[in-house]
Amino acid sequence: MDKVKKYEQIILHLLNDYAGIRKSLTPNVISQVLVDRENQHYQLLSIGWHNGKFVYTMAFHFSIQNDKVWIQQNNTDAMIADELVERGVLRSDIVLGFVPEKVRGETGFAVA
Repeated sequence: MDKVKKYEQIILHLLNDYAGIRKSLTPNVISQVLVDRENQHYQLLSIGWHNGKFVYTMAFHFSIQNDKVWIQQNNTDAMIADELVERGVLRSDIVLGFVPEKVRGETGFAVA
């Protein structure tokens, strides 16, 4: 299996695992995994109603660019890059896209 397919599978399993977590405090808010395979973008959204307010939140946004997994957004307290490593993504193939390029070298992950 080539690296991109492997990384896509890892991302999809991770997102589906997080989507399966039920939030007892917000039972009317559901998780949705959005996948754009053509452009290699993967997101986890929370969407629904809570206390009379509409909730629409992106938890994670990943993309695969140049054989690397880019974490474009992480709106959780999860150490998602470390979870990707535990699941088989090479640390040198993870880019923290939300971190300014000039300081990415200090993260222990790929710069680009």
